[in-house]
Amino acid sequence: MDLLTLLPFIVLIGAMFLMTRSAKKKQAAAAQMRNDMQPGTGVRTIGGMYATVKEVHDDTVLLEVAPGVHAIYAKNAIGAVLDDAEYNRIVHGDDPELDAEGTVVPDDASSLTGEPDADAAEVAKIDLGKDDAADDAEPEDAPAKDAAAKDVKDAKAEGKTDGEADSK
Repeated sequence: MDLLTLLPFIVLIGAMFLMTRSAKKKQAAAAQMRNDMQPGTGVRTIGGMYATVKEVHDDTVLLEVAPGVHAIYAKNAIGAVLDDAEYNRIVHGDDPELDAEGTVVPDDASSLTGEPDADAAEVAKIDLGKDDAADDAEPEDAPAKDAAAKDVKDAKAEGKTDGEADSK
């Protein structure tokens, strides 16, 4: 056999070796991370839940998902072990980069409106109830409304539904 004939096979085998080697390194690093877990550290599961490690066993981990709420997970279900600063930032919202003197967002919009002025008080006192004088007056387009209502009644009497045309 010629060397040029074997070259594609050699390249293919070399590429497969490099790919499996990097995958094995990632698996070994993940296993080492899971073995280095200590009680009290924060973790993220592969499902995205954040919890604190309470106990570490051979194949399982006891996690505290909320104060007083414990769950047992397989070690393989731990996606990442987080350092304390990152865990507190994600779970408790503690961000040391934000200073306490920064912009404070109010809980409601009342502080954004400012002091009420006289115009706002007048607007608040407008009566939106129905006026009796409007009942006595006949609107100008009343005959057109009556004709439209009559057309709808005629169409329903003929068995037509809304949207049907006279032509077939």
